[in-house]
Amino acid sequence: MKIISYILSPIFALVFLLVLVIFHPIQWIAFNTFGYKAHKAVVDIMNGLLTRTLLILGVNVKRENKTKISGKRTIIFVSNHQSLFDIPPIIWYFRKHHVKFVSKKELGKGIPSVSYNLRHGGAALIDRKDGKAAIIELMKFGERLNKNIWSSAIFPEGTRSRDGNPKSFSANGVKMLIKKNPNALVVPLTINNSWKVFKYGKFPLGLFSPITIYTHEPIEINSMPFDELFELTQNKVKSKIRV
Repeated sequence: MKIISYILSPIFALVFLLVLVIFHPIQWIAFNTFGYKAHKAVVDIMNGLLTRTLLILGVNVKRENKTKISGKRTIIFVSNHQSLFDIPPIIWYFRKHHVKFVSKKELGKGIPSVSYNLRHGGAALIDRKDGKAAIIELMKFGERLNKNIWSSAIFPEGTRSRDGNPKSFSANGVKMLIKKNPNALVVPLTINNSWKVFKYGKFPLGLFSPITIYTHEPIEINSMPFDELFELTQNKVKSKIRV
């Protein structure tokens, strides 16, 4: 299996990079000529293609439990985090909700397509070394979500789980977004197997481990105190993790 991976991994990396490079100028044209809606459509298609590139590794990505989610409200998706391949499927499968991410500011430059989208697509770019500035940026981000009826995906673990076992969840980011979006819904997500793409490290890549995104039932923010809401969300996310 690992021998096959040495053959397929460079092919995957080339195709993945080509998608990013090709869509970078398309994003620029869409955003600067036609505005946000056109730019978002391009980003959605790009992330759909990035998700499909995993098929080169024999990795299929599917959404489990396709529960209905209102399309006219801000949604705060709360998920475990296993690899960078968590992100394109979330953007693609939940594209009607205009999902935005909280990312470290270093990702806002130097990466074709990705950096451009983070800077112009509505994401929050935070400085992890400056707590005060990070809080201010999260507040502004929460206000943007509320104003535009956009949604957010947040990984309370902060960093990726390298073996699928979840790390402890931090409530701060979720609490800030809820404070600025009191009428939003919280939707817990559970991601499985994306860590296995990197089970050997950065090279070669893991093969034939299907990635699943389990969508839990939405939770009304005002249905319970925040501490109970966060504990329930965390428990739901962890309840479907399979290691």
